[in-house]
Amino acid sequence: MCFGSKELIAWAMDKTVEKVAELFAEKHHTLFLGRGAQYPVAMEGALKLKEISYIHAEAYPAGELKHGPLALVDADMPVVTVAPNNELLEKLKSNLQEVRARGGQLIVFADGAAGLGNGEGAHVINMPHIHDVLAPILYTVPLQLLSYYVAVLKGTDVDQPRNLAKSVTVE
Repeated sequence: MCFGSKELIAWAMDKTVEKVAELFAEKHHTLFLGRGAQYPVAMEGALKLKEISYIHAEAYPAGELKHGPLALVDADMPVVTVAPNNELLEKLKSNLQEVRARGGQLIVFADGAAGLGNGEGAHVINMPHIHDVLAPILYTVPLQLLSYYVAVLKGTDVDQPRNLAKSVTVE
């Protein structure tokens, strides 16, 4: 198999996300966090995880973490965070420390310039650095892959999720 540099990065990221999915297979609840434009990305990640793996997942604006969700964080609740290197990163790092202080298991999607590393209950998936305007597009794909691999590990039918109906109809 021959890869160009872009294909090799995509393949490596895919394998990393597949490995991180193993952390979710036996979990029942997950929290997704994002700040600014990354909050809708977190919402999409939570929705996909619910739809195809049947794990309760909730997205929350990271700045509102102390208003409820933080009380639920423990070692049995993975917290997925979208953390591009932008003007909100330092505030997001504070949220990550709050999760770590409660023994939470962090899965962080971050570009290398964010300065976040693995360890102390954190699993960092390195993302390429990209302009803020394009970051939501880039970060959505690995969250969808994460949901896919969790569903595969759980043995659910990713092509026909239960009770999922079309919401768009022709009038």
